[in-house]
Amino acid sequence: MAAPLRIIFMGTPDFAVPGLRALVEHNHHVVAVITAPDRPSGRGLKQTPSPVKQYAVEQGIPVLQPDKLKDPAFLEQLRQLRADLQVVVAFRMLPEVVWAMPARGTFNLHASLLPQYRGAAPINWAIINGETETGVTTFFIEKEIDTGKIIFQEKEPITPNDTAGSLYERLMHKGAELVVRTVEAIAKGSYPQEPQPEVEELRLAPKIFKETCEIDWSRPAADIRNFVRGLAPYPAAWTTLNGSFCKIYAVSRVEQEVPEGQPGEYLTDNKKYLYMRAADAWLAIGELQLEGKRRMSTEELLRGTKFK
Repeated sequence: MAAPLRIIFMGTPDFAVPGLRALVEHNHHVVAVITAPDRPSGRGLKQTPSPVKQYAVEQGIPVLQPDKLKDPAFLEQLRQLRADLQVVVAFRMLPEVVWAMPARGTFNLHASLLPQYRGAAPINWAIINGETETGVTTFFIEKEIDTGKIIFQEKEPITPNDTAGSLYERLMHKGAELVVRTVEAIAKGSYPQEPQPEVEELRLAPKIFKETCEIDWSRPAADIRNFVRGLAPYPAAWTTLNGSFCKIYAVSRVEQEVPEGQPGEYLTDNKKYLYMRAADAWLAIGELQLEGKRRMSTEELLRGTKFK
């Protein structure tokens, strides 16, 4: 009987934890975990380990936290681990000296149906762009980011009411199952390696910054709703409301008769509703967070805040 694969798992946020947990629970031999260094967080700026590190420590798995992936001391530690395979889920870009090290290669889990939505924020951009389907992909890492040969893919529908948060949860668990399926296929030596297909319109998923998240009220209402859903709950779409910075978490189209308005104008009874004008319709704000306040429903906000 062949010896089990020696696996190194690389990941940092909570999205990566189910993949690591699934490998452990299926009795795969994870010899080490590579994750980001502890970071200060909270009011006291206490040094806090990543979610992946927390789980690895609970399971007694050795953890490495290099500042630089090309550091000679780290690379020597990696060689000493004699990994057959490296699994990457939500980690930083790897230098070739790292991903080319194991004999069976290094594969990555990506939260889209590659080649679409290559990049750092595939879940957000799929919703922002109004897609009705996405999924997860495992592929072997190569020099160009997110371009390697596809091993497996699993599709996932995007519902009209999905947010980035709800889709994130489903893809996180679907991805964990795909990680195990991929490892087991590689262990058996029987798995596909399909080049990523050429597509007419390639949609990318670049990193999202604060300026990316500002709502453009001159856009159609449907586009704005997708934009808000695609950024909820984090980092959240935002606008300026009555002179204040305001995060918007949920909007819906207003169907009843309402006076005409210009994009970006608001309408409120200061009791129950707050509408914002898009290019072609009014949108009811469902949840929001004014600067200095907590997130709340519009009706709850209007109990203590009045607009002109």
